[in-house]
Amino acid sequence: MSTAINEISQSQSITDEQELLELESKYCSWGDTVHYLDPPKFFERAEGHYLYDREDIPYLDLQMWYSASSFGYGNRRLNEALKNQIDKLPQLACQYLHSEKVELAAAIGRLNESKFGLEGRVHFNVGGAQAIEDSLKIVRNATGKSLVFAFMGGYHGRTLGASAITSSYRYRRRFGHFSDRAHFVPFPYCFRCPYGKKPEDCGLYCVDQFAKNFDTEYNSFWDAKAGESEFSAFYAEPIQATGGYVIPPPEYFPALKKVLDERNILLVDDEIQMGFYRAGKFWAIENFGVEPDIIVFGKALTNGLNPLSGLWAREELISPEVFPPGSTHSTFSSNPLGTAVALEAVRMMQEEDYEEITQRKGAYFLAQIRELQRRYPKVIGNTDGMGMALRIEICREDGYEPDRELTDRICAEGMKGDLDARGRRTGLVLDIGGYYKNVFTLAPCFDMTEEEIDIAVELIEQLIRRCAPERI
Repeated sequence: MSTAINEISQSQSITDEQELLELESKYCSWGDTVHYLDPPKFFERAEGHYLYDREDIPYLDLQMWYSASSFGYGNRRLNEALKNQIDKLPQLACQYLHSEKVELAAAIGRLNESKFGLEGRVHFNVGGAQAIEDSLKIVRNATGKSLVFAFMGGYHGRTLGASAITSSYRYRRRFGHFSDRAHFVPFPYCFRCPYGKKPEDCGLYCVDQFAKNFDTEYNSFWDAKAGESEFSAFYAEPIQATGGYVIPPPEYFPALKKVLDERNILLVDDEIQMGFYRAGKFWAIENFGVEPDIIVFGKALTNGLNPLSGLWAREELISPEVFPPGSTHSTFSSNPLGTAVALEAVRMMQEEDYEEITQRKGAYFLAQIRELQRRYPKVIGNTDGMGMALRIEICREDGYEPDRELTDRICAEGMKGDLDARGRRTGLVLDIGGYYKNVFTLAPCFDMTEEEIDIAVELIEQLIRRCAPERI
């Protein structure tokens, strides 16, 4: 045995945090994480909607692992499903079948038949970006075209293909030329309308502007003689996630879908963060009354316990005749641990009315943060929400100019772990998103009670009063 391996085998668990930080600084790639805090924060355990640090101080988590753990950390029922599968079928190459994969695919397929009246099939992978990659293959295979539309402010992952349809240049800058980069279209971000319009009288000006691209071949998108667009699909998050939980007007997607259908352009619905009742319905797109051609999902499918993602596509796009075996593949794509947990999670979603639960609790939470906005107009410029996906946009005193500095300060202050939660010392975990990194995106646990929502809002208020006393 080599000296290095021998040292590892004989070493004890390191308990000194400073030593761990020194090792992290020397041996860990920073490319697979984000160092927002200096020094980075360590946590020791997780339970319910709390994370616990090395001093066992609880931190109320209002982002739940980027919406991956909607049913709470350490959910006993889902933990048991994982443990049972470890003892029964812990590993299996995906060239073979196991019952959980088939049952899970059937559950999602049948659900989509009932919602959209469309037959389709489910295809699994490991992470959201990998499922996006698979969807790009399906689109290219079906249409023979590589160009797609996507939204400004949209985020679809950081693999090369997913980066090409994610609007932020910083995710592509280091990695050369992206010849198939998406054509990016403004999202209907009404608080910061790129056209300077107001939602009450704009008449969906943004959709009209998009549709005008097809008026003549000289606008480059459309060949009127062939009746064919150069673009194959439109990749859309119904509610932008990393973009700041931006919620479009209810009429937007029906109007956009009409334009796409007229030009035979597919609609690919990215539900990786908003799917599984986060936005008040099983799929966020249901809130807007349109039928997608492909749905990509991940994150909350397994409550974060074991990586699993996937997509659903209409039968004519994914049938074995047009998308045969081996068209795309990952060693761990339909792994039995992930599918077992996901199947149990879907069963849980079917047993309780999570549409009612998330809409009711989300409406209560939204009312509370809107009251915060009313009390602190020199700090909060905009609040909005759909289901249990909510946003708080931090602005300067004019209520509009983004205030990234204050947003960062509030976030860091919450991680100190010295807030007062009705006599209990606690911290608050907030996540920052938005075009200007000035939005707190809230994705709380579905099990939060109204009293716990009240406590969460009280903690946010404490942070505002600490970090911006001059604006109170």
